[in-house]
Amino acid sequence: MTADVTIETATPVTDGIQLTEEASSKVAALLSQEGRDDLALRVAVQPGGCSGLRYQLFFDDRSLDGDVVQAFGTVKVVTDRMSAPYLGGATIDFVDTIEKQGFTIDNPNAGSSCACGDSFS
Repeated sequence: MTADVTIETATPVTDGIQLTEEASSKVAALLSQEGRDDLALRVAVQPGGCSGLRYQLFFDDRSLDGDVVQAFGTVKVVTDRMSAPYLGGATIDFVDTIEKQGFTIDNPNAGSSCACGDSFS
């Protein structure tokens, strides 16, 4: 999965992650293929990448102390307590074009990003 960072503002936003209808539909379809109803989409921020921080998106059945859980229809999005401040106000979308396919993250908390689109600071 690739992530794309678009900067709208440098002011931190704390409204939680938003999942577009396209992203929610894609996650629901992928979860259906897995055949499990105990998985959530975990979104995390980890050290690394060209700019210092990188996104991780994966299915997870764990429940960690301090997790922030949001529901979008049948899809649950989980963020650990350390990543939540970096992701407040971020929007996850799914694009499927001839040029690109995958999840994108539009994060207003990202001050800068690198050319690879996978990391930010």
